[in-house]
Amino acid sequence: MSAGYNKEALYKQQIHIYTEKNPNPNSMKFMLNFMLIKDGNNIDFPDAESASNSPLAVGLFKYPYVKRVFYMSNFITITKDEQAQWADVIPELKQFIKEYFEAQKPLFNEEQKDVIVEANNDSEAVKKIKGVLDEYIKPAVEMDGGAIQFQSFDESTGVVKVLLQGSCSGCPSSMITLKAGIENMLKRMVPTVKEVVAEGE
Repeated sequence: MSAGYNKEALYKQQIHIYTEKNPNPNSMKFMLNFMLIKDGNNIDFPDAESASNSPLAVGLFKYPYVKRVFYMSNFITITKDEQAQWADVIPELKQFIKEYFEAQKPLFNEEQKDVIVEANNDSEAVKKIKGVLDEYIKPAVEMDGGAIQFQSFDESTGVVKVLLQGSCSGCPSSMITLKAGIENMLKRMVPTVKEVVAEGE
């Protein structure tokens, strides 16, 4: 099944939205009482140009203070500029999202294809790295309104590259988390790992 919400089930219930803070002070999770996209998938819109396929994201970027939009499971993470105050902008953002879904508008212009294809030719080290990321690291990152994806592992240098998305991208504390938490755990559990670096900053 392609990513997308079940309109028939959704519109039989009232739409509820509540906000949840995460470590990035300029980022906020807008939690929904329904699944937005298929569990395990995420879609990151780092700017308005990248959002052309999602009318909801396009609408959110029309607010001048919105700098990034991120979809995952049952939440939307919105990153704002430093000038705007959450107390001032949360009410209008919640109202926009609520009215959008109440009007039964589509999340995407066309069905999104599943974009993540797992390769079966992973080395033993890569399998272990992905296992640690999936079991220990991804759940914690998702609780903070972001996502982490494995990008590559250089067997010769021991460098793991990961992609940080959502609230984790560009957040000062994410680099601390990356080095203190993720790198230490991977080095301990996969001895061939020497360093973890983030792409997409």
